[in-house]
Amino acid sequence: MAVKSIISRPVYGTLSPQPGKHHLFVADAEGALAIAEMAGKAPAGFFDGAEIVFIPGPDGKHGAALEALKPAKVHEAPSFASLLPRLRQTLANAHMGLRLYLSGTEGLIGQAMQVALEAGIDHTSIQTEHRGSLARRMQCVHCKGITENVTTQPATCAHCGLLLLVRDHYSRRIAAFQGVCINAEDRSEIPPMEEIFR
Repeated sequence: MAVKSIISRPVYGTLSPQPGKHHLFVADAEGALAIAEMAGKAPAGFFDGAEIVFIPGPDGKHGAALEALKPAKVHEAPSFASLLPRLRQTLANAHMGLRLYLSGTEGLIGQAMQVALEAGIDHTSIQTEHRGSLARRMQCVHCKGITENVTTQPATCAHCGLLLLVRDHYSRRIAAFQGVCINAEDRSEIPPMEEIFR
């Protein structure tokens, strides 16, 4: 649950079908369930011109639920990095009225939102729904390296090795939470790690 006083935290809603000719869905893992649930509220033929880009995750579940919707296109990718060229091209070729639906982890939503805004997609044409893991994408404020899927507090930077306090401050520009050295005064002081972002 997001702390209301942290105004940089994104606010997520629930996907709902919007009027439009082209619908693009980007999801990972449990994000597919948000799309499947939204389909129950969609009018007949809604998915006829829809495209779904999906990262199934390590367990490979939920792909069949998306195929059952019979969209115009379904593309599965092993990671966000591998789907990035396709997403950029789809957004570059998009026509006025594109509706973008992002569902899944904060890392996926943040990165896809970043790409969409860079492509000139109006933020009012983008819907988001958080599903699945609360693992965070973290940027070390010291070395600027990004560490994916952070679940502990504090966390170790995958680039410089510093022990970081994972702050609730979220940078939309880089789609990551900020991590700051927790023991800068005394490196021998190592607080216990707790898994809190599951």
